Amino acid sequence: MVVLREALRAGSIEFLEAISTLMSAVDARGRDPFSREEEPGLDDLIESFIEVDIAETTAALTVISTLVPDELMAAKVGRELSRRRQPVPDALTRLDEAEVSRVMEMTETLGDGDDYFLDVTLATGEQMTALVYVDHNLGTVVKDAFLIPAGMAEVIERVMPALSSDQFLTEADPATARAVITEAIDGGARFWPPITSDSWPQCRPVVEWLVRRLPAGGSVPDRPSWDQEHLAALAEDFFVSADGRELDHADERGLLESLLWFGTDYGPGNPLRWSPVNVEMLLTDWLPRKVMADPEFLAKAPRLLRGFIRFCHRERRIPTELTASTLASVDRWEPDYQRAIRSDRPQGPAALVARLLDQDGLDTDDRFFDDDHLDDYILRMLDGSVGGRDALISLDREPLPDEPFDWQAVPEDIRERVAEVLELSDRCAVELLDTEHRTAMRRFLARASVNDPTIFRRKGAPERAAAAVAWAVARANGSLSVYGLQTQELLAWFGVKGSVSQRAEPFLRANGVDPHAQFGPWQGLGDPGLLVSRHRGALIEKRDQHLSST
Repeated sequence: MVVLREALRAGSIEFLEAISTLMSAVDARGRDPFSREEEPGLDDLIESFIEVDIAETTAALTVISTLVPDELMAAKVGRELSRRRQPVPDALTRLDEAEVSRVMEMTETLGDGDDYFLDVTLATGEQMTALVYVDHNLGTVVKDAFLIPAGMAEVIERVMPALSSDQFLTEADPATARAVITEAIDGGARFWPPITSDSWPQCRPVVEWLVRRLPAGGSVPDRPSWDQEHLAALAEDFFVSADGRELDHADERGLLESLLWFGTDYGPGNPLRWSPVNVEMLLTDWLPRKVMADPEFLAKAPRLLRGFIRFCHRERRIPTELTASTLASVDRWEPDYQRAIRSDRPQGPAALVARLLDQDGLDTDDRFFDDDHLDDYILRMLDGSVGGRDALISLDREPLPDEPFDWQAVPEDIRERVAEVLELSDRCAVELLDTEHRTAMRRFLARASVNDPTIFRRKGAPERAAAAVAWAVARANGSLSVYGLQTQELLAWFGVKGSVSQRAEPFLRANGVDPHAQFGPWQGLGDPGLLVSRHRGALIEKRDQHLSST
């Protein structure tokens, strides 16, 4: 009652949220399907409010009578309200006059999900916006939703400056939005354990009420249809392409069938759609759990996946920076994948049982263990990042010195161009990173200018070249992440948009690095002298961990 009293005083929108939360708490869709205990339902909640005749319960019943979809239950509440005399705010008594006047949809290029904005005006003129996120990776389900106490025009005005180049805001057909959101709510309600966020499914009752106020008659867009003939043609197109030609082997063809199975039967059903999120789902769960095969066979999947992602993104004309982030997801999750496929892991139905046991708080970590193959695999990745096993063994944690740029062997005709790039990369290191990164960038730039002077004899903006230098060094040192300095933020410092991965390729080659062989969380530049002390420390810890197991 105290909570209801405080919510009622806070305003009609806050009270709506409070009642929606209570209704969600007793919703049968949130019950444990394996539990035999009796749990209270909406009937019990309503009866408890009927038994206590005070202003807070009268307001609560007023809202429930509108939100509840069951007409008989609404009539029962209505009869009780006809006997009540406590005053209730107009916004709550006239909820059935609320209008959802407009729906906007925000989509993004990689297709992980869509945001729907519902513009709501209450009878009293109060405005709010319901935001509903429909996730496609899980099979088109509502993954999150919440109410914003402002009209959609104001919300959109706030949102627009924050949109990235791969996000698009368009007017949505209200009837189609109703069909999509309704199906997505129903789909998510079948999950166990349930999909939750800070506000979902607490606001599900109020969202369902708002969606019912949209026009009926819409339909959910058809799921893409891929028959075996089209999938076979797609596979052949890939293996004759530049991305797949060198991967055309029997094992890789077998693995591609699994990737196509995942792409067509899971998520939105498009095998050409790859994003960082569905890459994570594939490598950390689906592939180790669903495909029963020897580790030697499964270990080839990440390399194949990289090639297939490049091919698919080229076919769909996906921007290069999104391709880079998707490939980075393969790098991020490959070690976990390699560990999983070498583990005594449950598969098929046994994996589902194990997941349920995990939900009950049982420790099942002993199913997974490292073996000699995994330790050797990780150590070889570390070797490549620093230039070999000897370099790995002799790594230290000493900070890189603050040293000047080495002009000694730089050809005279490119010195002016090199100086422009140096000045920019130096300032960036000072403002965004540190002295060690500046030294690493200077060494990287100096070697490139000496080993391949043609880089600076071709026309090109110094800002883009400096951004490529900074990106290559920061990336190799693990200094770019979604939680710290982001790639977009680094490139923005130089005034550069898009990706600089192609611009960095000649710099990498001039430093003796194959740009297409760089992957994994310990990717490096083949030289400890280009790695900052923090990153070398992380490599040392990983080295010692896996050396002790061999």
